[in-house]
Amino acid sequence: MSGVPLARTGGRSWRDWLLATAPASRRQARLGNWYRSWLAFRRNGLAMTGLAIVLLLIVVAAAAPLIASPDAAILQSLSDRLRPASAAHWFGTDELGRDIFARIVFGSRITLAIVAMVAAIVVPIGLGIGLPSGYFGGIVDAVLMRITDIFLAFPRLILALAFSAALGPGIRNAVIAIAITSWPPYARLARAETMTRRKAEFIQAAELQGASPLRILWLQILPLCLSSVIVRLTLDMAGIILTAAGLGFLGLGAQPPTPEWGAMISTGRDYLLDQWWVATIPGIAIFIVSLGFNLLGDGLRDVFDPRSG
Repeated sequence: MSGVPLARTGGRSWRDWLLATAPASRRQARLGNWYRSWLAFRRNGLAMTGLAIVLLLIVVAAAAPLIASPDAAILQSLSDRLRPASAAHWFGTDELGRDIFARIVFGSRITLAIVAMVAAIVVPIGLGIGLPSGYFGGIVDAVLMRITDIFLAFPRLILALAFSAALGPGIRNAVIAIAITSWPPYARLARAETMTRRKAEFIQAAELQGASPLRILWLQILPLCLSSVIVRLTLDMAGIILTAAGLGFLGLGAQPPTPEWGAMISTGRDYLLDQWWVATIPGIAIFIVSLGFNLLGDGLRDVFDPRSG
């Protein structure tokens, strides 16, 4: 907001300028719309809680070397194995004497990286299939949607397990497996959004002016689909995290000694009765982060849903 010249506000406060009922420019109208959305989002306490959890995850992942020692997350110290929580080890140690707090902190980087990489793959694929399917219809729609139906016919986790087993263990292959199984809902969503706007007057006007289908899809329809896609993506983050943890639990995700939360639960299940913290702490981390994304997604859905007003 600081980039808006003071003279452009007409001497009014930033709030009055953003909430003006008659914006003087397209930029003012766009910024005002974003500000109103923020005000609506801020009134939702649970959504703000989710935003705080997600921001905390990002901060912890970015500042991991400043919060915990990288060596404590990887180096083994059998003399300190299975120690309970203490001043030296806030969350205790695991079966190899590694500090669980440090592994949770550095594991947040892996969780955030998996979420970001999956999002970077599934959104372009979903939009690339859903937009032309809804715009062109006919045989194009039939072929693309039948391909989508094939992927939707299988449970996501089962299909991810199959692809991950075929590709081999590892974070990169786990991301590919999750992305391959996660794009169909975005294609369906983009198709529905496109079909509802396909006969709109502004689309017909663009066609009469000679705009190509690619230009119409990119400049006219795509921006209108982004809000729904963002909401869907935020709500799917919890499922992506759980799927990644499931693959790690089964040994198909990150490999030792990488501090991945699902793999930590897998190695700690043998000590669950006596040394409960080894498996419980990473489970709590997965629960909190998944809850944060769900709360954030619910808040964004309330803001962007036109029926919520």
